[in-house]
Amino acid sequence: MTRGSAAGGGRNGILRPLRHGLLTTGLVLLVCAVLAAFAGTALASASARLATATGRAVGVVDGVRDDGAVPVRWTPPGATERVDAVPVAGTPPASGTRIEVAFDPARPDRPLVPGAEELVAADRALTALALTVVVAVLVLGVLAWQVVTRRRAFGQPARTVAVRRVRWQAGLATRSYLETDTHPRRFLPVHFDPVLVGLPSPTAARLHGDPLRDRWVAATVAGPDGERPLVPSGPVRTEEPRGRRTDNAARPDDTAPARAATLARMRRQLRADLPLVVPAPFLGLLWTYVDRGSPSTWLAVTALAAALGLWLAALRGSDPS
Repeated sequence: MTRGSAAGGGRNGILRPLRHGLLTTGLVLLVCAVLAAFAGTALASASARLATATGRAVGVVDGVRDDGAVPVRWTPPGATERVDAVPVAGTPPASGTRIEVAFDPARPDRPLVPGAEELVAADRALTALALTVVVAVLVLGVLAWQVVTRRRAFGQPARTVAVRRVRWQAGLATRSYLETDTHPRRFLPVHFDPVLVGLPSPTAARLHGDPLRDRWVAATVAGPDGERPLVPSGPVRTEEPRGRRTDNAARPDDTAPARAATLARMRRQLRADLPLVVPAPFLGLLWTYVDRGSPSTWLAVTALAAALGLWLAALRGSDPS
């Protein structure tokens, strides 16, 4: 997915869709790295604390306090009975419940019981660390898969076909398609390129692959500065996409070059993708409610969901025009 600047609408020989994908993938990896650093630090601290809790005893819940701590009456081996308040997350056990107690023999004044905040915090840190690793591997794997499949698409035999550039808006997402003037018609989703703004409708395009048979078909069209490759953003569709349709004009107007130059900027692309970030705070609230987390939980989930929203827009080939 690397071509000359004139051919690809890219910078330093990198196609625009690849730059878009690298930018959003890097953003997701950055968020994952920050979250993993915080989660790793919290997990290391909790693990050090748990490693010292080698003693075991059985205690009894001695009432419930308003601050969320549970008074536990228990007796360390070889010592006298004591009552310690243990902060717990979630619903505390009922008074009189027998409960296992873990403690540091050198410091029995800091016991742990099932559901203790320190145990829950360690579990949350481990979950966050595992999630960031899975997300990082996922986005890197998808990026590699995209590069391989798109390179293969451009390597297929080419044929000249009349196509129309059509935009479809469905909900928060807008995508560009090349509609073939064949029978039956086919709809080729493509990543946005500034050349699409002034593309006449219809126009002759070289399709790399057979849209009637192949799943992935790339295209090359003539632009003002030479041929421009159009990278497929999804498999060929046999049915018209859902949403509001907007066709290119038969002849581009005089404002097309200026609009294309404006839309070529990656900053404009990211602004157009911002609607896909809107659900992020609500996903954060839902996760925090289910997990009974803190404001930091909401902030972490919101940041990761927002980055993934921008990454998904790049993956699906969002159209900023």
